[in-house]
Amino acid sequence: MLNKLLFKEIDNAPLVAFRMLFGLLCFLESFGAILTGWVRRVLIEPEFTFSFIGFEWLQPLPGYGMYVYFGIMALLSLFVMLGYKYRLSVIGFTILWAGAYIMQKSSYNNHYYLLILISMIMAIMPAHRYASIDVKQRPEMMRLSMPNWCGLIIIAQLFIVYTYASVAKLYPDWLNAHVPGLLMENKSHYILIGDLLQQRWLHYLLAYGGIIFDGLIIPLLLYKPTRKWAFAVSIVFHLFNSIVFQIGIFPYLSLAFTLFFFEPDAIRRLWFKKKPIYKSNTISIPSNANVLKWVLSIYVLIQISLPLRHHFIKDDVLWTEEGHRMSWRMMLRTRSGATTFKVVNKETQKAMPVALDQFLTPKQQRSAATKPDIIWQFAQYLRSYYAEKGLDVAVYVDAQVSVNGRRFKPLIDPKTNLAEVEWQIVQHNDWILPSKQE
Repeated sequence: MLNKLLFKEIDNAPLVAFRMLFGLLCFLESFGAILTGWVRRVLIEPEFTFSFIGFEWLQPLPGYGMYVYFGIMALLSLFVMLGYKYRLSVIGFTILWAGAYIMQKSSYNNHYYLLILISMIMAIMPAHRYASIDVKQRPEMMRLSMPNWCGLIIIAQLFIVYTYASVAKLYPDWLNAHVPGLLMENKSHYILIGDLLQQRWLHYLLAYGGIIFDGLIIPLLLYKPTRKWAFAVSIVFHLFNSIVFQIGIFPYLSLAFTLFFFEPDAIRRLWFKKKPIYKSNTISIPSNANVLKWVLSIYVLIQISLPLRHHFIKDDVLWTEEGHRMSWRMMLRTRSGATTFKVVNKETQKAMPVALDQFLTPKQQRSAATKPDIIWQFAQYLRSYYAEKGLDVAVYVDAQVSVNGRRFKPLIDPKTNLAEVEWQIVQHNDWILPSKQE
C-alpha cells in the first residue's frame, strides 16, 4: 500500500512547471536582494552580523564579496529554471542560500527558512527530466513521469507550515484583532488602501480570515470540488500579503505550489501542449526505496517536532522568543524595547559606556533591544572586543521590552554578567526574566 502511494508513476508536468517557476522566483529573490539594497544594508554595511548561535564563524565575505555571492546564487537559479546541470545547480543554490540565512538573524524570516527546505527537497527531485537543457544534451534522460512522492512531500510540507501558522494564531492578542491592528498602524500612508487598512472591521477579518485560510487551504485544495475556489481565494490572499507586507517572492512561491494540487494532465495541457500524454499506472519501486522511505519519514517527523519545542521550554515563547524561529509563527507579535549595555572592567570596576551606533546598524539595534539571543550574542561580542584591547570585562544589560504594545517590563536580569553565561539551546535561560511580573 505504501509502495503504491509513494512510487506510483504519474505525469511529471507539475514538477517540471514548478522547477521553472521556482528557478525564476529564486533568481528574482537573489538578484532583487542586490538591486533593492538588501545585501548592502544587511550583509555589507554591518561590522559583523548576528549569525545563528554556533555559527558565529560564518560571517559575510569582506568588501563587496556578498554581491558576487548573491550574483552566483542568481546564476544558479537561472540554471535551475532552465534545467542546466540541474542537480549541481540546485545543490549549490541550497548551500549558498542556507549560508546567507544562517549568517544573519536581523532579517530573519520564516519564508527564508521555507526556501531552504524547498531547495533541499528540489535537490532530490527528478525535476530536470523534461523540458530542460540537460535533456537536450542527453536525450536518454528524458522521462514523462515522476514518482508520486515528489508531489506528496511538497504537500506534506505545506500542510505542516499552514497548520502550525493557523494554530499559533489562537491566542488572545490575535483573537481580539489587537495584533493585526498593530501590524497595520504603520501602513496608513499606503496609496488608496492606507485608510482602509486602519478599519477595525478589517483587522477582525484579517485575524479570523488568517486562521481559517491557514487551517483549511490545504484540505480545500486537495478536495477536487473546492479546488478552484480555494485557488481563487489563494490568489486574493497572497496578492494582499504581497502588496501590504511586501514579503518578497513568498506569495508567488505559495501560488506556484498549487501546481501539485491540480491533476497532472491539466498542468500538461496548460504548460506543455506538445508533451505526450502519460497514462500508465506503473508502480516503479527503486532499489533505494527503503532508504528513501526512512529519509522522507525522518524529514517529516523533524518538521512536525521542531515547531513544538517551545512547549517544553519554560515560560511564554511570545516573551522569551525561545523556540520561536523555525516554528511557522508568522507575524504573530510586535516587540519594542529600550535596552542599554554596561561594560565593567573587572580589574578596576570602572563602568564604560557602550555606544550602540559604534557597533550596530539601526536594524541591528532594534533586534539587540528586544530579542534575548541577540542581546546575549552582542554581550559575547563586547567581551571579545574588549579582550582584544587587553581588558577582562563583565557585561550587564538593562532591557525594558513591550510585546504587542503592552506595558514595558524588564526582560533581562540586570545583575547577570551575560559575558560569562552559556546559551542554553534546548532549555530556558534563567537570566531571561519571567513574562508574569508583579
